[in-house]
Amino acid sequence: METTDLVALLNRLRQEPNESEWIEFKSNRYESHEIGKYLSALSNSACLLGKPYGYLVFGIDDQAHQIVGTSFDPYSDKEKGKGNQSLLLWLSTNLQPNIGFTPFTFTTENKRVVLFEIHSAYNQPVRFKGTAYIRIGSSKTELRNHPDKERVIWSRQIDWSAQICENATLNDLDPEAIHKARSEHKVKFPNRANDVDNWGDTTFLNKTSLAIQGAITNTAILLLGKPESATLISPAVARITWILKDDKNNEKDYEHFDPPFLVNVDRVLLKIRNLTIRELPGGTLFPIEIQQYNEWVLREALHNCIAHQDYSLKGRIILVEMPARLLFSNVGSFLPGNVERVIQQDAPQEIYRNTLLVKAMVNFNMIDTQGGGIKKMFLTQKERCFPMPDYDLSDSSRVLVTIHGTIVNENYSRLLMARTDLDLWAVMSLDKVQKGLKIRNDIYKKLKKTGLVEGRYPNIYISTKVAKVTGLKAEYIRKRGLERKYYRDIVLELIQHHGPVSREEINQLLMNKLPEVLNDDKKSILIHNLLTSLRKKDLIKNTGSRKSPKWIKT
Repeated sequence: METTDLVALLNRLRQEPNESEWIEFKSNRYESHEIGKYLSALSNSACLLGKPYGYLVFGIDDQAHQIVGTSFDPYSDKEKGKGNQSLLLWLSTNLQPNIGFTPFTFTTENKRVVLFEIHSAYNQPVRFKGTAYIRIGSSKTELRNHPDKERVIWSRQIDWSAQICENATLNDLDPEAIHKARSEHKVKFPNRANDVDNWGDTTFLNKTSLAIQGAITNTAILLLGKPESATLISPAVARITWILKDDKNNEKDYEHFDPPFLVNVDRVLLKIRNLTIRELPGGTLFPIEIQQYNEWVLREALHNCIAHQDYSLKGRIILVEMPARLLFSNVGSFLPGNVERVIQQDAPQEIYRNTLLVKAMVNFNMIDTQGGGIKKMFLTQKERCFPMPDYDLSDSSRVLVTIHGTIVNENYSRLLMARTDLDLWAVMSLDKVQKGLKIRNDIYKKLKKTGLVEGRYPNIYISTKVAKVTGLKAEYIRKRGLERKYYRDIVLELIQHHGPVSREEINQLLMNKLPEVLNDDKKSILIHNLLTSLRKKDLIKNTGSRKSPKWIKT
């Protein structure tokens, strides 16, 4: 750009008001790290305002917009970034994505001016060293504090998942994955079953938008591609890594899983050691067999990683298995802003990072079309009386989700067993209390008033007075269930006086006496465990078959 053009541009910029969010004036040199933050903020603000460029100008008073000159020279060997790297290279390296910027140096009114012309964000928020920034008025702040603005930037993106994968052909797709895609599509849309059976593979891919006029999309490679096809979408990375760690955080085992994700998700989940827990807290109920993890919750968490991964950041999806908890990780910011917003709205997300990928996963029964998967994960953990999932969004370029596979606090689980009437918001607040996390004072007062928590704010804990919390002690016992000895005695009495007795007869005796918090399936499991325990103690024996037992006393 010629000097005359630069001067004319500068004069136009100087006429803008001080609060212009796509322009920043500095009188002299600024710290290199702050320059990087401004490049991110001005690029993102330019996108929001529909400007092709943002501008960072040195040598201009930021109040009166007078030309004061600067000694700053970004091209000088003396200007360094961290690690003694040249400033401009260091800035470029730490911008993700590097949308491009050009520093112009020129003289006007006998004073030196440096003008950075920064391209507007166009595909996603621009981050500096992993954090995206934005201008609010004349202030610079982190974009994650303004999720509505971040969603607007994403709404102007190009859908990477819908782009054509150059050089990919039908031969790069896995036949087993295509067969499964057809089957799942027919389950999702039973009225199309006959049509799907008559479509050739290319027609099927076109009809489901995985191909455009026969050209294979990036989504098709992710979900249906052969393992070796992952190189075709480079530099994007299509890989799920499972890592097993012990209680000292030492890595014990690992395995990588490449496309086709439609098939390999099952293989990833099979690696997880989903142990059976045989005791509930407090010893008030005799053991009920329950798995550490709900399979649907695990599948939903992993599918979310695939659907919402930012593949342009070249990261892997990682599943870390530790004793009694699982950590799911994918790169890319959490577009809704926070989990509370997702659960409160209870509606499909407005903007998706990978629109075609999400659509395909819905069509193949991988994720919920109504967008209620996250809320359902929380509700499922609540029903199991287990801790809520933990969403760590502290790193704006990554989402971390922890699923707990054990009870953290007995009082919390006992409370959920006794108080099935609690809404999800109350349970989520209690979950924070049991984990030692701070809750708002107004929420504390509500929980305290209803007797759910004890202690003085902010040092509070789950109430141990479960019977008091439920109102009447008799009501609590009715919901909680009677002690193990009672169930054992009445079963033995039934068998002694009326044996041999069938399982159906034992069910009729116990079903309406078991805790109301248990559904029929869990009650059936509990009865099975009771009979097994009595048999192992040689108190009863089966004189019938395995499928049709007839119990008598020994």
